[in-house]
Amino acid sequence: MKGKTKIEIKNRRAAFDYELSDRVVAGIVLYGTEIKSIKEGKASIADTFCTFDNGELWVRNMQISAYRLGTFYNHEVKRERKLLLNRKELRRLERATKEAGYTIVPTLLFVNDKGLAKLEIALARGKKQYDKRESLKEKEDRRDIDREMKRRL
Repeated sequence: MKGKTKIEIKNRRAAFDYELSDRVVAGIVLYGTEIKSIKEGKASIADTFCTFDNGELWVRNMQISAYRLGTFYNHEVKRERKLLLNRKELRRLERATKEAGYTIVPTLLFVNDKGLAKLEIALARGKKQYDKRESLKEKEDRRDIDREMKRRL
C-alpha cells in the first residue's frame, strides 16, 4: 500500500489582494480524470473566482491540468465547475456578495481523508494599495525578527 501524501494547493495571492473573512469548505463536481490530476498536484487556483448562476455557485478559471494517462476521455483544463454547498450557506454567501465590494475567492484546494476534493472559499473584500504595502512591511518585519532570533541561537 502506498503512503498517502497530503494534497494542499493554496492561493497565496488571495491573502495579499483581499481581506478574507468568512471561510467555508465546499465540495466540487469533478470528472474522473480531474480528481486524478488533483491527486498528482497538477492544479492551480491562482486567478480563480466564484460566481452565482441560477442560485448555484460556480468556480471559474480554475486550472486542472490534463491527466497524463488520460486518452480521449480527458477533461477541459479550464472549465466551470459547480461547488456543492447547502442552501443556507448559498443564500448567506449570495446575500453577502450583493453588498458592495465583496466577492468569493478560493483559498485552498485539498483532498480529504475519504479521497474527495474540497475547496475552501472565503468571502473577500479587495485591499487598497496602501494596505498591500502595509502587509508587505509586516511580512518583512516578521522575517527580520526570525533572522535575528536564529542568529542569537
